[in-house]
Formats: sequence, structure tokens, C-alpha cells
Amino acid sequence: MILAIPKELGEREKRVALTPETVGKLSDKGLDIRIETAAGMPANYLDETYQEAGASIVSDRNELFSEADILISIQTPPQKDLGQMKAGSILICFLWALQNEETVNLLKEKEITALGMDAIPRISRAQNMDALSSMSSIAGYKAALMGANKLDRYMPMMMTAAGTIAPAKVLVLGAGVAGLQAIATAKRLGAVVEAFDIRPTVKEQVESLGATFVEVPDLDEESETEGGYAKELAEDEQERQRQVIHEHAKKSDIIITTALIPGKPAPLLITKEMVQDMHAGAVIVDLAAEQGGNCELTEAGTTQSINEVNIVGPLNIPSMLAYHASQMYSKNMMALLNHLLEDGEPTFDFEDEITLNTTITHQGEIISPMLKNN
Repeated sequence: MILAIPKELGEREKRVALTPETVGKLSDKGLDIRIETAAGMPANYLDETYQEAGASIVSDRNELFSEADILISIQTPPQKDLGQMKAGSILICFLWALQNEETVNLLKEKEITALGMDAIPRISRAQNMDALSSMSSIAGYKAALMGANKLDRYMPMMMTAAGTIAPAKVLVLGAGVAGLQAIATAKRLGAVVEAFDIRPTVKEQVESLGATFVEVPDLDEESETEGGYAKELAEDEQERQRQVIHEHAKKSDIIITTALIPGKPAPLLITKEMVQDMHAGAVIVDLAAEQGGNCELTEAGTTQSINEVNIVGPLNIPSMLAYHASQMYSKNMMALLNHLLEDGEPTFDFEDEITLNTTITHQGEIISPMLKNN
């Protein structure tokens, strides 16, 4: 069974799908692991280290794709490369199937079995496979550092000969994995932190990290999907939410926004009117920039100053910490492979919740309930 790892071609992508440590463990299971030349270099994993772990280095990308029985990557490879894959082979990566209908159709026509790392269900049995949570944790951590770096003030309270300096005030919007990590990091940096989420169930988690939970009265109690994500609010509830956020935004030094709705544009949380009311030098770090942004004025991939407020719209934050992001993704991938492989051969039991929800296409058919119900 040939398991192949290509080099990522995305402009901002420095991660690699498997690290040498994981390669060694999978080689011990009898898999023939092949990795494209220099695939790990952007994340500081060297070809020599992969060879020592038992992998072969392949310089011909077409050969890598055409001979692979299982091909794993971070981002979905270009369609030109997918066209080289043989029928019956397996692709595992971040597919984002709802947004990439053309790619899904190609995989179906080619009879490639495709699994989406973004589609792994958020259940306890699948926690060690949950790459979205792993990458969100990194994004939340880095967002707090980016905000602190851009802010022209101290984060902690400082007692100096020149007097006492008050701590920075940080507002985190969205208390999922990224938001909770942003809270924890901002607290470690000494800031006073508030957090908002439409799901009242996360209040205890927010407060356990030392932050104050901002509540909006009379929100729908059914504010969470079965997968643990926030639901989209009704328009009147969204307006009440924005009014509360507006009051807290006025006094915030840093706002970190993390709110996403699967398969839909990011919800609008910070309007241009809110930005106008923030003080000069304040910072907004919008982690939803790639999905349209939680801030009305965010421009993906740029940092801009509007009314003297710095609005940061970062792209692919996990890749900024490529070494550890690759390590975490690699362990998620190994857990999924261990789930799928029996005696070195892939098995697809669609009675199993993990396999059913993660598999997008198989033997020329759409399997994913997410796509079927869309």
C-alpha cells in the first residue's frame, strides 16, 4: 500500500501532511511511504529526516500522484494533479466539499475515494482526528500575539516609577476552540479579557479561563448545531447581539473575532459604526477573514488603518506556526488512518459515524450526508 505526501503548492502554505515521527510509526505498519522532494522544508522537516524514518523521496510529482494508493495533503491538490490519480485510490485532505462542487464532481467521476479532514464529526471518539480543532487552537494563540504586537500599549498592568499602567482590554467574539485559546493566551499576557458567544453553554469554559462572559438577553436557547457549531441567528437577535457588542467594543483595546458558520459566509459582528466608535490605536484581528470576515471593513490578507483603528485580516494563520501545525495535523491524520486501516488495508464501514461523515466520495458516488442534505 503506497502512501504519498506531496509538497503543498498554496501561496501561504508551509505545512506538510506528515512529519518524520509519524512516518516512522506508519512505516512500521508496513506502508510504503513516499514524499515529494522538499515537501517538509517550509516547516523545517528535512528530506534526510524522512529517509531516516523510512520514507522514500520522490522528485517526479506526476509519478507520486499516479502511483499513490493513499494520498494525503493539507490543502486539496490542484485538479491537474488529481487527474493523475488512479481509480480506487484514496485522497485525504481539507476538501471543503460544500464550497468546491467542481472538485467533488471530478473525484466522483475518477472514482477516487475522498475524505475531508474538515468533515470529521465533533464527537468524543474522533477528538484525536479533529484537525479543525487543532488548527483553530493554533489560530487563536497566534491571533492574541498578533493583536498584542500591533497594539501600541502594554498588555499587562505595570507598576512603574512613572505610575501604574492599566492592563489592556481584550474582547474575544466566539468561544469555540480558537476563541478559547485566544482568551487563554491574552490572559497569560496579562490582559483583562471579555468573551462573547451566542451559545450559553460555553459560559463556564470562558469563566474557567479567567475571562468575563458577555451575555445577550433573550437569545434562542437552541443556538448550537449537533456538531457543536453556533447556529445562524434570526435578524432581530443579530441586531440585539450587535448592540451589546457595540457597547463592549467602545472600551476594547483589542478585538479578536473567530465566529464561523459551516458552509456559509462568516456572520457580521463588527460594523463600520462600531469601528468608528473604537479608540485610536485599537486593534481588530479577524480570524474569519477568509470567509468574508466578522468585521464589515476587513480585507482578507491585509492590515489596514481605518479611523486610526488597525484591522488585521490574516490568511492561513496555522501555516505561520508550520512546524507545530504540521506535527498536530500529522497526529490527527495518523489517528484517522488507524481508524480506516485493518492489517494495512483500508476498510469503509459506513455504519460507523466517523467514516460516514468524513467520506465525501466513494466508488463513483457521493457518500457525505452533509452534501446529500444540502
